[in-house]
Parts: sequence; C-alpha cells; structure tokens
Amino acid sequence: GKGGNLAEELKLELQKMINKEVNLNIVEVKNVDVDAQLVAENIAGQLERRISFRRAMKQCMQKSMKAGALGIKTAVSGRLGGADMARTEFYKEGTIPLQTLRADIDYGFAEADTTYGKIGVKVWIYKGEVLPAKKAKMEGGDK
Repeated sequence: GKGGNLAEELKLELQKMINKEVNLNIVEVKNVDVDAQLVAENIAGQLERRISFRRAMKQCMQKSMKAGALGIKTAVSGRLGGADMARTEFYKEGTIPLQTLRADIDYGFAEADTTYGKIGVKVWIYKGEVLPAKKAKMEGGDK
C-alpha cells in the first residue's frame, strides 16, 4: 500500500510460512506508465475486460510517451478479436534500439485470459542510454 504499511505484515507472514529470517526490500514505482511490466499487465487487464486490443495498445503507448519514454513497442499475439486463426500485431512509437547494448530498455510480459484462450502481451520501453562509469568520469574531467 501507500507508504509501505503492509510491508511488515507481509514479512511476518513469509517468516511464518518458511520458518526462516526474511529480508524484504520493497521499492515504490514512481511512474507506472514507464514500467514495462505494469504497462503489459494493464493492457492484459483491458483485454480481459473486452476492450479492443488496438485501442488498449495505442492508449498505453501514448501514456508512456507522455510520461517520458523515448520509445515504446507493444505486441499482442493470440486469437485477437476472437478470430479463428491466431496472429501477432505490434505497434511502435519513438525509437527502440534493441541491438544497442547500452540502451536502457525495460521489458514486460503478461497474459490475458479471454473466452477464446490466452493472449500474450509484450512491451518494450526505451528509457535512454546507460553510460559506463569510466566514460562518464572521463567526460566530466575534460570540461
């Protein structure tokens, strides 16, 4: 919950279940629209509530881009719209440099259980580049 009020209760429950000391570190997500796992779960939830998959994907992509993402790619696969044959559809906005190692790309996956079967949702969010520590120090010293 807000402020971590249930964290201590959760820790005690886990200790009772496994009879060992438990270290619990809870990190609050500051911006839910730039976390790929949460975006994927959001799209999956909308699909389960019978919202159009294209609309759900595009709305979440717009929210993420407004929240500060440099690029986002979403893919849904399965029996989209209850079709007889499964297919995959994806949309991209901004840049997603998947081949660049220093790119900070967050990936999330979720499944939506619909009456027609499961629909897989994948989300990639590009947040910027991660500079190595050596380069950052060298660049700072040159100025």
